[in-house]
Amino acid sequence: MSELCLTLVCPPEVEEKLLDLLLLWPGATIFTSTATAAHGLAHESLDQTEQVLGRARATEVQVICAAAGQAALLAALRQQFSGVGLRYWVTPVVEAGEIA
Repeated sequence: MSELCLTLVCPPEVEEKLLDLLLLWPGATIFTSTATAAHGLAHESLDQTEQVLGRARATEVQVICAAAGQAALLAALRQQFSGVGLRYWVTPVVEAGEIA
């Protein structure tokens, strides 16, 4: 089965809603989340402190999912998170497993 890693970067105010969706999503094999800083965002989308620092607080989520389920997950994300600044990219997973 071919797997993909969907990386999502979201503003902190939508983090819980995003994590809730992923916890209930049947195709999300495993996912992680971490606080991060986003660089290169449109200047007007940043608050004053972020403009001075040149970065915005964000949460990065990495989701491992079956390639066959990626389109459905992205469709659900587009439906529920349109216009909130959720960014994503998809990379292939060459190998994954658990060290037992």
